[in-house]
Amino acid sequence: MGGIVAGIAGESAATGEAVVTDTLRMLLTVLCGFFWTLTYVLAIRTGVRDRTYAVPIVALAMNICWEFQFVFVRSTAHTAAATGTAQAEILIGAVWFVVDCGLLYTVLRFGPREFPYLTHGRFIAAFIAVLALAYAGLDIAARQYDDGKAVLTSYGMNVAMSGLFLAMLAARRSSRGQSLGIAAAKLVGTAAACAGWYLDPSTHPGPWLPFCSIACLLLDLAYLLALSAVIRAERGPAARTRQAPLPGTAVTAPPEGTDVT
Repeated sequence: MGGIVAGIAGESAATGEAVVTDTLRMLLTVLCGFFWTLTYVLAIRTGVRDRTYAVPIVALAMNICWEFQFVFVRSTAHTAAATGTAQAEILIGAVWFVVDCGLLYTVLRFGPREFPYLTHGRFIAAFIAVLALAYAGLDIAARQYDDGKAVLTSYGMNVAMSGLFLAMLAARRSSRGQSLGIAAAKLVGTAAACAGWYLDPSTHPGPWLPFCSIACLLLDLAYLLALSAVIRAERGPAARTRQAPLPGTAVTAPPEGTDVT
C-alpha cells in the first residue's frame, strides 16, 4: 500500500539537473503521501460506516509490518545521511503507521463477523499468525534481495495488495466496505510513486520495479473500473424500471391511480 513511496528516493549529485529531479521527487513524494493517507482515512471511515474492514486483511498485515520495519527498524541505518526526500518518506511512513492503527481497529472490531466459521479467539490467533508471517517474509526478502533496504519489497508488496483489493471485491460480490474514493486515491498515490522512480531509473535498475509499477497501475485501474461496475449494477434495478421496453414488447398500462412519476 503505502510502502511503494520508498522507491522515489535516490542519490544524486548536487548539479542543476539533479536539483530539479530532487525537487520533482519531493513533490511526488508529498503527492503520494497525501493520496495514500487519504486512502487510509477513507478506508477507516468506510469500514466504520459499513461495520467491516475496507483493506484486505493480508494487505493490511503486510503494510503494517513494512511500515514498522521502514520507520522503526531500517530507517536508523541512513537517517544521518538521508536526503530531504528520504526524511520526508520516513515522516510519511510514521504518519501511515499511526493511521494504520485505525485500520487495525476495523479488522479487530468487525473482522470476525466476516468469518462466521471461526471463533473470535481463533480469528485473532490467525491474524497474529498472518502478521508474523508478513513481518518475517518482508524482512527475509529485504535482506536477501535488497541489502536490507525496503524498496524492492515495497513494490512487490503493493502488487500483491492491488490484487487483494480485486479479490476482496470478488469475494464480497458487492461494494460493501469499499468506495470509489478509496480506489481512486489509491490509484493516484501509486501513480505518483511510480512516476517518482521513473525520473531516475538508475537508482534501482533492473526489470523488477518497471514490472511492479505497471502491474500495480493496471490492477488498481482494474479495481476502480470493476468497483464502478459493481456500484452501477447495485443501483441498476431502480433505473431499469424506468427504461423503455424492448422492441416488440407489449406495454402494460399501470393500474388506475398508480403514480408513475
